Amino acid sequence: MKFVIQRVTHADVVVDGNEIGRIGKGFMVLIGVSKEDDKAIADKMVDKMIKLRIFEDENGKTNLSLDDVSGELLLISQFTLYANCKKGNRPSFIDAGAPDEANALYEYIIERCKERVNVVERGEFGADMKVSLLNDGPFTIVLDSSEIM
Repeated sequence: MKFVIQRVTHADVVVDGNEIGRIGKGFMVLIGVSKEDDKAIADKMVDKMIKLRIFEDENGKTNLSLDDVSGELLLISQFTLYANCKKGNRPSFIDAGAPDEANALYEYIIERCKERVNVVERGEFGADMKVSLLNDGPFTIVLDSSEIM
């Protein structure tokens, strides 16, 4: 599982010209699910993400978590995080999770986040989404379950 976490001042997602999610200060997270992932991995990833201390404190040090700043979440599914570009110029997505299983884990991640964060917005699995954000910093962290487990 991969999470690309961007600290934002605001972000939104649009599908078919309609805004379906919007947040203020917080994280816009691209979520990639592999065929090896399960709920236990999702739980560890969510816990790590929510506890990340990447917001500045009163001394300008990145020492505050999402909870400390009443941050919000915008969660976007993105299977292309599992693109394999080793051969040729056309990416292969054979490492990405099957759509039904990936969608189930994406929904599970959303529900787990809602248990811990007051504002959780989302994209639409499998849709052509237009995501806009103002990256604060910029500050981007990539969490890969193969590296943190």
